[in-house]
Amino acid sequence: MHPTRLDHWIGGEPVASHADATASLNPSEPQDVVAEVPVGTAAEVAAAVAKAAEAQRAWRAKPGPAKADALTAWAAALQSRAEELAGLIAREVGKPIAEAKGEVGRGVAILRYYAGEAVRDHGSVIPSQFPETLQFSLREPLGVVGLITPWNFPVAIPLWKAAPALAFGNAVVWKPSELSGAVASVLAETSGQAGLPAGLFNLVHGDGSTGAALAACEGVEALSFTGSARVGGLIAQACAARNAKHQTEMGGKNAGIVLEDANLTKAATLVAGGAFRYAGQKCTATSRVIVERPAMEAFLAELKRIAEALPLGPVCDPACAIGPLISDAARQRVLGALTGRDLLFGGPVPSPFEDGYFVAPTAVMVEDENDTLAQDELFGPVLAVIGADDAEHAIRLANATRYGLSASLFTQNIGNALRYIREIEVGLVRVNGDTTGVDPHAPFGGFKGSSSHTREQGPAARDFYTQVKTVQIGG
Repeated sequence: MHPTRLDHWIGGEPVASHADATASLNPSEPQDVVAEVPVGTAAEVAAAVAKAAEAQRAWRAKPGPAKADALTAWAAALQSRAEELAGLIAREVGKPIAEAKGEVGRGVAILRYYAGEAVRDHGSVIPSQFPETLQFSLREPLGVVGLITPWNFPVAIPLWKAAPALAFGNAVVWKPSELSGAVASVLAETSGQAGLPAGLFNLVHGDGSTGAALAACEGVEALSFTGSARVGGLIAQACAARNAKHQTEMGGKNAGIVLEDANLTKAATLVAGGAFRYAGQKCTATSRVIVERPAMEAFLAELKRIAEALPLGPVCDPACAIGPLISDAARQRVLGALTGRDLLFGGPVPSPFEDGYFVAPTAVMVEDENDTLAQDELFGPVLAVIGADDAEHAIRLANATRYGLSASLFTQNIGNALRYIREIEVGLVRVNGDTTGVDPHAPFGGFKGSSSHTREQGPAARDFYTQVKTVQIGG
């Protein structure tokens, strides 16, 4: 059967594109072509931005309760297609079905949360230096907001950007990854199913050239991006050149720190889950574990036992924990990084998974903190194991990268925990938990090369998707 060629979603309806297309493949079974994804042109982007600008003029004037009702309806529409969407996520991006169902549930929760934010106060009264004068601030929408999102969380990341943008009165033009185009199309359809005003939420499929056109489009007042550091830098430059607001989330090299006094079974369980579930394809995945040397031997024994017990594919099995890498290029990149190294465990996956893009959970002892496995984001099920002399040394090693997204410390010593909280250079700080995930109502983002400017999610999202107007009224 010929794969479906996807349409854009512009002005509240599907719009066919005659541009070139790329294939979205099932990474578990690459012979299964999920969809043909058009590469949106600059003209198609401009058409979507024009529709968004038109819709935004009416949307910004709607009262908060009306915006809340629209987002609540979208949550209900998404919930009504949860099973279908979770199955498509598993098929298109190789996410284990249990996690895929959880992601759709998170998307519903995000929409419901921002429905509440739409009716919250968004300003403040400010004392004036003049008598009989009222002074206050208002937060107003920006206009048309562009979103560029990755494949690994094809529902949650788009919604934690789009929902606050809409709640605060903006319109959206979204360019998802070409590797998750089929999921994106269903998500756009649910916005129409929910009755969102035509043109308020637009989807233009495409690759990097489409994203570049969106970043350069004069009608886009702000752009929120999640992806690689290289592309994030290009987007920041393009937006800065025309003074457009921008927000970039660009990954991490997240560390778990295991001290000698830690509960080693708990630490190994959470480190293994953070490093290997979904094949390590999360920006918050644990990609380094820094272990106090007296605990090393016992910790590694527990880690190996737990990691090798994690079920690997097929992703439709509710017990599956790992799944494939997203593409053959990703698999070859990971295997290339392991070439010539002495593995503590893991490596290539034998039959019956050799046709998919699978790699077993893998750990490598790293002696040099400047080793590429200790510094570069690999985005695969590979964990660099590093020894530390003591807690101070472990924190220094954890900070010794250009990234600063997430970290976790395993200890029973409150003094070490408090010191770590104060000294660790990351935006997401965990004690006795894994590095992955964050509540949808909590700020998300990192330090250093992991993020720029404002935080995503929770009340912090308001800062990015609004601008401040100060008003003074004299008597």
